[in-house]
Amino acid sequence: MKCPKCGFDQPAGEAECFKCGIVFAKYLTKQKTSDDGPQINSETASSADYEQAKEEMFSWRDLLLYTDPEAGMFSLIGRSLILLGLFCWGLKIIFSSIESNYSGESFLHLINLPFHEAGHILFRVFGQFMTTLGGSLMQLLVPLICLLTFILKTRDTFGASVSLWWMGENLIDLAPYINDARDLKLVLLGGVTGKDVDDYHDWEFILRKLGLLEYDHFLARTSHLLGALLMICAFSWGGYLLLKQFRSRRSEAQ
Repeated sequence: MKCPKCGFDQPAGEAECFKCGIVFAKYLTKQKTSDDGPQINSETASSADYEQAKEEMFSWRDLLLYTDPEAGMFSLIGRSLILLGLFCWGLKIIFSSIESNYSGESFLHLINLPFHEAGHILFRVFGQFMTTLGGSLMQLLVPLICLLTFILKTRDTFGASVSLWWMGENLIDLAPYINDARDLKLVLLGGVTGKDVDDYHDWEFILRKLGLLEYDHFLARTSHLLGALLMICAFSWGGYLLLKQFRSRRSEAQ
């Protein structure tokens, strides 16, 4: 198929032009009111083509892999440096042991902590169990909300990939807390451990209520593994978006 804007040949079924970056569905619908180029509307185009264009406009592929065709080289360089930093730091977080609590001792833990404590307050209306669980839930909900906002509102897919990295980091951040449910040796907010105050340790309370206290180490490893997988997906997603942006810039320069 050929791009209706620049005429670049590419495989059929693509949602956006590999060269100029336009989203075909949006470009076709904009032609209805544009004075430039051929007029494309529901009367001049077949109903099947028009419906296909509308469907492609809202496809997940378009949402997840969109790159801003107007983004400049400085944006590409800056985002590449951010991705490189997150990649190097992320590998350190992934390959650190749960017992070392590397993520929990980093400055990012101090950013996660206010959201954790806010979760206890927000979920208080649902009873003691949800109040306790709400802290960990909020640590995951905040990056999830950021991810969806970047995708659906601002169309910043690279920002969404960073949010996915953050969600994975939060899962790894929670792993030492889960792992300590029976040992109760981790020093918590306030300078005390779970042994010092009854029902003060979130995950000791949660797993005891669920009858899963003996599985604390298994659940901690699962949380760490899921976090690592999300971070790897974030690296791949962000890297692909930057590669796509780089190819688009190179095509424009030729």
